[in-house]
Amino acid sequence: MFCRNCGKKLIGSPEICLNCGAKPLAGTNFCNGCGASTTPLTEICVKCGIRLAKAIEVSPKSRLAVTLLSVLPGCFGIAGVHRFYLGKIGTGIAMLLTLGGLGIWTLIDFIFAVSGRMKDKEDKVIENW
Repeated sequence: MFCRNCGKKLIGSPEICLNCGAKPLAGTNFCNGCGASTTPLTEICVKCGIRLAKAIEVSPKSRLAVTLLSVLPGCFGIAGVHRFYLGKIGTGIAMLLTLGGLGIWTLIDFIFAVSGRMKDKEDKVIENW
């Protein structure tokens, strides 16, 4: 694996590159598979053919809050309150009008929230507890 910021070869899966101090997948200058030079718009490395890894953006929203809002009694889950919290106003209104898809949509959202696969309006993963 190579650092996407500086192109230095990395051993294992470090949290930061010891050469430049950046997260290994945070840059866009080099291929993480072969270390070849790339541009920010490059999606597939022309040298080795792999799809370039992108850094995962994490939402500042609380996963605990989303989980609790989706499951709390008092109709919070079926009213889509957790969707409003995430900034997803349109789907929040849809959940409100359909009573959370008669509870099915609410259950699916709860499972996504607990497993950490729920995303906010900007498509960032909700990981922070």
